[in-house]
Amino acid sequence: MAEITASMVKELREATGLGMMECKKALVETNGDAKAAEELLRIKSGAKASKAASRVTAEGVIGSYLAADGKIGAVAEVNCETDFVAKNDDFMAFAKNVAETVAKNNPADIDALLGMKLANGVGTVEEDRKALVMKLGENLTVRRVERYETSTGRLSTYLHGNKIGVMINYEGGDEALGKDLAMHIAASKPKSVDASGVNPEDIETERRIAIEKAKESGKPEAMLEKIAEGTVQKFLKEVTLLGQVFVKAEDGK
Repeated sequence: MAEITASMVKELREATGLGMMECKKALVETNGDAKAAEELLRIKSGAKASKAASRVTAEGVIGSYLAADGKIGAVAEVNCETDFVAKNDDFMAFAKNVAETVAKNNPADIDALLGMKLANGVGTVEEDRKALVMKLGENLTVRRVERYETSTGRLSTYLHGNKIGVMINYEGGDEALGKDLAMHIAASKPKSVDASGVNPEDIETERRIAIEKAKESGKPEAMLEKIAEGTVQKFLKEVTLLGQVFVKAEDGK
């Protein structure tokens, strides 16, 4: 039997991204043949990924990437089975690399993305996903991605606990302002930038409810429309970015 050295294991780990014991075992099984060991690990990772594929992925993280010039950005949601794995450094790095792959390659859909070379990875997105499934022992899925490219202004991204991701396109101000605006959106969840983007049906619903409440409380008929309009304006301030109180405003305005 061939001698399995630490350097052989290290090289196989770098090539596959898998754990030391798994790489050493594969080298033993293939009598020190590095290429055969890598193929064996790819086969095993695929089999393990197939077995895990039916398990529910209810946890996960958001990964983000922003080009140095602020013109192209992407966010990616990658799911796993447990919160424990969601906090794993390798898992979080995978999500970030998926976002970078999306930004740089602009895939048409998830299937196209899975066949692309993973940014900072070893193989394709799918190959590295399967390898990570084998390493972490959980089903992992790339659920959804968003990419944006702008020719005006610049982009900014913000992640809140790796669970909420925001990407905005803004003009004027510096990078700090862009980050603050993205953070505000993550915290306050506006439906649109201003009133023009709010669904008219939502506005009408608020108006109708306000009128019915006013009637129930015995308000005069002549006051109903004024009351309804006041309610609608309050609603619009609460659900639009430009109407909300900025989360970092010291005076609350």
